[in-house]
Amino acid sequence: MPGLLSAMEGFCVIGIVIAVGYAAARMRIGGPQAQMVLNRFSFFVSSPCLMFAILSKEPIFEIFHSSIIVAFFSAAIVGVVFIVLNRLFFHLKAADATIGALNSLYLNSNNIGLPIATYILGNPALVAPILVMQQAVFTPVGLTVLDVTTKGKVSLKEIAKQPLHQPLLIGSLLGIALSAVHAKTGWFLPNYLFDPIDMIGDSAVPMILMAFGMSLHGTKPLQQKGDRPAIFTVAILKNIVMPIIAFLLAYFVMGFRGATLYACVVLAALPTGQNVYNYAARYNVGLTFARDGILLSTMTSPIFIAIIAAILS
Repeated sequence: MPGLLSAMEGFCVIGIVIAVGYAAARMRIGGPQAQMVLNRFSFFVSSPCLMFAILSKEPIFEIFHSSIIVAFFSAAIVGVVFIVLNRLFFHLKAADATIGALNSLYLNSNNIGLPIATYILGNPALVAPILVMQQAVFTPVGLTVLDVTTKGKVSLKEIAKQPLHQPLLIGSLLGIALSAVHAKTGWFLPNYLFDPIDMIGDSAVPMILMAFGMSLHGTKPLQQKGDRPAIFTVAILKNIVMPIIAFLLAYFVMGFRGATLYACVVLAALPTGQNVYNYAARYNVGLTFARDGILLSTMTSPIFIAIIAAILS
């Protein structure tokens, strides 16, 4: 099974770099601020450069592939399912339920998605449409609900400003714009301008993975027993149900086969994005719920991606 072997090799590469980050944290290399520095540098500098470099060279008509339809509806369906389950069983407050829905549908298209798209799917540009979709659709909707449920009002100004606080989105949109200009006019950045951006972008994936490895040091998940059923439900929805929905939509509705079908299902099995914890922290709701859901989803995601590789490759 060459696809499964490729997936295992990809996870081996990713796992070794994460382990290096974990070991560095245990040995206190870089001091207590090392993880924060790596995270902030990759978030504000390396990752935007990487997405710009990738997308600017990607043919404009291949960036927004019809597979985005699968990603959108599989995420939306899973979010609705969690809301229904919460109403029937968990009875979380509206703000906490919103965090649970985001935990169920929000893909980690940056910290984990980029390495998996790079080393397993062989095309990091595959995460770009998902990233744009999440920042343009799911983030404003989620923040609007959190505004209403925590403050009793909607701050349209704050919601409208969200894209300005997302360097990854800005880098992606600039890369898409340059791709469109290149397709229309044939003009592209000269090498002496493009190469430094590309070089900085190359540091994004290892930096992200080492920072994630550092974050695992000293972590004690699932301390609040009352949240465990909802947390396990979030992980099941994210890592099992969402890929199944993505497969059904991709295979039977969109008619995808081969590499496109494989990519749709693998990307649907990505763990929950760490942005959800940032949103929970901003509104001070569901903090441990968000953190534990992200951690559990992240730790179990490789198992299900490996199973997907074994079946679909």
